[in-house]
Amino acid sequence: MKAYIPTGDPTEPVALADVPMPVPGANEALVKVEAFSVNRGETFKLEAPRAGDRPGKDIAGLVVQPAARGSEPAGITRVVGHPMAGGWAEYVAVPTDALTVLPDGVSAVQGAALPLAGLTALRLLRTAGPVVGRRVLLTGASGGVGHYVTELAAAAGAEVTAVTRDAERGVRLAELGAAEIVHDVADARGPYDIVLESTGGRSLSSALARLAKRGTLIWFGQASRTPATLDFFDFFTGPESAVIRHFHYLDAGTSIGADLAALVRLTAADRLHPEIGRVADWADTATTLTDLRDRRIRGKAVLTLA
Repeated sequence: MKAYIPTGDPTEPVALADVPMPVPGANEALVKVEAFSVNRGETFKLEAPRAGDRPGKDIAGLVVQPAARGSEPAGITRVVGHPMAGGWAEYVAVPTDALTVLPDGVSAVQGAALPLAGLTALRLLRTAGPVVGRRVLLTGASGGVGHYVTELAAAAGAEVTAVTRDAERGVRLAELGAAEIVHDVADARGPYDIVLESTGGRSLSSALARLAKRGTLIWFGQASRTPATLDFFDFFTGPESAVIRHFHYLDAGTSIGADLAALVRLTAADRLHPEIGRVADWADTATTLTDLRDRRIRGKAVLTLA
């Protein structure tokens, strides 16, 4: 089959190659990929790929071979899935607990845009706890996770302040329910009960300074790729006794498949809206990756194989 493999060349980070068909394990279904989406973290890994790396975590397609252990999902079923690797290909083996059925009302493009960003947003808000009536500060809000968090948190009753440098993206975040848009964390008017921080560097310490006493900061990313520096005594100027919690989206008490099903249900009910910045044929994958790296795409990039 054909699949994209990393090249290590920043001008053309992936190349289409012939690779062996995947051999599914007993609890894996073989999926014919119809669409896959790209996550920023995957573009980072392409800068220094390791031998044998096969990118691709967000896919939608058709089950062509059900798992040997169990019968769900059955063959020729439309699904969305979250394999840990190998999704930028014609076929991929996916554990059945990382798959859910895609109804007719949700397209493969929408489905492929859901997994990593949607799972992160859903589980992030569960980690934050009840948000109704609470003030929430969200940094790095212009990405896929930020859009899902804003829409889900606002619908749950939170007062969301979203931080984005992109004015156009700020307009969209307001449409999704953000109560306030700021273009720098320093402009956010605290205190906030919850801070969801994904930028790192100076953004983290600035966001922490706007946290309420005994509030919670959940650190779920470092998009700036710059480590943060904190001073113990800064906590006494506002966020006294605050909690800083590290977050990893795979550390959850629910299965990926169950949470994907929740995201699909919300999308089908028109309560969650994947932000698609570009839909392209998978022949344009290398160009799309460089455009993502250079921030020429706003929203999810989805590549189609059909």
